[in-house]
Amino acid sequence: MKPKVFVTMEIPQSGISLLKQTCLVTVSKKKRVLTRKELLAGVKGTDALLCLLTDKIDEDIMKAAKNLKVIANYAVGFDNIDVKAATKLKIPVTNTPGVLTDAVADHACALMLSIARRIVESDKFVRAGKYKGWEPMLLLGGDLKGKTLGILGLGRIGSAVAERMGKGFGMKIAYYDLNRNAEFEASLGATYLTVPELLQNSDYVSVHVPLLPTTRHLISTKEFATMKKTAYLINTSRGPVIDEKALAAALKKKQIAGAALDVFENEPKLAPGLAKLDNIVLTPHTASATIATRSAMSEIAAQNILDALARQKPRNTVNLEIYQQQ
Repeated sequence: MKPKVFVTMEIPQSGISLLKQTCLVTVSKKKRVLTRKELLAGVKGTDALLCLLTDKIDEDIMKAAKNLKVIANYAVGFDNIDVKAATKLKIPVTNTPGVLTDAVADHACALMLSIARRIVESDKFVRAGKYKGWEPMLLLGGDLKGKTLGILGLGRIGSAVAERMGKGFGMKIAYYDLNRNAEFEASLGATYLTVPELLQNSDYVSVHVPLLPTTRHLISTKEFATMKKTAYLINTSRGPVIDEKALAAALKKKQIAGAALDVFENEPKLAPGLAKLDNIVLTPHTASATIATRSAMSEIAAQNILDALARQKPRNTVNLEIYQQQ
């Protein structure tokens, strides 16, 4: 009998086609995040679960699928999954790293340019029929060349953003990471700073840290008070890294010049008042949303499942200790 795979939402067909060669695949027809009740019903009797970052996968859901052999997350992050519970149950959890680095880095740079040059405001201004002719003081924005870009988290994406903006736009690069990177510093002339130093000295701050207990609300009221009034904040990592209510207050009081977010603390909800502000650009978690990238993610997630079902160690397993226990 073919193994059964449950996919919690429609994803690019390339991965689904790969799974269908050897598996019975059920894809949820809902055009939204599944409820807990729907998740519990969907996983019953399945051998593999292909889920999204918006699906909360806990131990009860894992146990509802008595024969569950792998959980493939269609994302780089996996804070939506109780990895400890999966490890206890000896279920490999996989993700899709690497493939979306360039797309997310490009999006972070696009957000940076959009908020600095007030692109969204300008578009609305023209569409509203307010453009009557060139004016010397119309919609003045911020410069990038020669300004300091602070990178919070020097993983693949943070490094890619730094390279694009440092080499392409002539920005000065500062960074913080748990580990210093001498090669990166030499390549871009980058400066290593502590988090407080980075926030105080950067003209632009781009966030690329994972969501951990230590990074939740990494930037809140205290941190906004130390940033430059001319600074811009960009987040394409995880929403809860930034205290969204504190951000709304800081933007309203003009403590910082602007922000651009692709992720939110309580997606899809926004902190009260955030959407009404002009000095913020908002995109709906679409940083990796290119045809090529999302298709590649689909294929990687599918291959992770096929590897696990074939009793092989998936390349992108995040809880490798389950294999060390055997």
